[in-house]
Amino acid sequence: MQFTQKTVQCISPSGLHRMAYTEWGVPDNPRVLVCVHGLTRNARDFDDLARALSAHYRVVCPDVVGRGRSGRLRDPAHYGVPQYVADMVTLIARLNVDSVHWVGTSMGGLIGMALAAQENSPIRRLILNDVGPLITVDSLKRIGAYVGLDPTWATFGEAQAYVRLISAPFGDLDEAQWHHLTESSIGQRADGRWGFLYDPQIATPFKATFSEQDIDLWPLYQAIRCPTLAIRGAESDLLTRETWLQMGQCGPRAELAEIPGVGHAPMFLTQGQIDIARNFLLAA
Repeated sequence: MQFTQKTVQCISPSGLHRMAYTEWGVPDNPRVLVCVHGLTRNARDFDDLARALSAHYRVVCPDVVGRGRSGRLRDPAHYGVPQYVADMVTLIARLNVDSVHWVGTSMGGLIGMALAAQENSPIRRLILNDVGPLITVDSLKRIGAYVGLDPTWATFGEAQAYVRLISAPFGDLDEAQWHHLTESSIGQRADGRWGFLYDPQIATPFKATFSEQDIDLWPLYQAIRCPTLAIRGAESDLLTRETWLQMGQCGPRAELAEIPGVGHAPMFLTQGQIDIARNFLLAA
């Protein structure tokens, strides 16, 4: 089954913008799964997971504003979780459903955590993929070293080599998987060179608020009430094993799963990773 591409109009303090999304499965299926990507990634990261679950769900994968096919914000100061949560509420209203299941990788998990913590949240089951309520300063430094850069390459091959370098923590992927992750995240520009499909200014608020300390979101996590699964890449520098284990003991008392040989973050490109998500989501 293939996806359709759609957009929904959202608003920020500086004006209107379009958020693009891919949709898989039967359009009138009341069971909806929303899958949200990481900081510099896009909706197409979830193609394999969406394909596998489209017999059970209407799977909706947005390009968070500033990424992929979505519009850019006029004021980059608004690139942040509050704006992203507001956009997701607009998206869910467009889908015309009262509740959703949610898979969020890294930033997508933070958006899901913020929305799930709200009173009367529409999220009924939540997967936090390699992210939690404590984000380490070491991982923030690593991300800060490349986010906001706008490199270009003369050839697709050069671009793929760069993607493989900065995304090495994704694990041992095959050539077809690296090709897909590259192809879906870059585009050819007017001058013939290749570049990333995201607004470099997404880094503006990230760098403006960076400080030499971990980010503590435990109060947010403690407010979550829906069944939660916390997935960790066993070599992750963003979600430490200590934090991950603690997530199973407080708040929603998340079920825990760890992926060997992967850092930040598992990408649901292998059957084993897909099955972990499927088994939790369909246990409802």
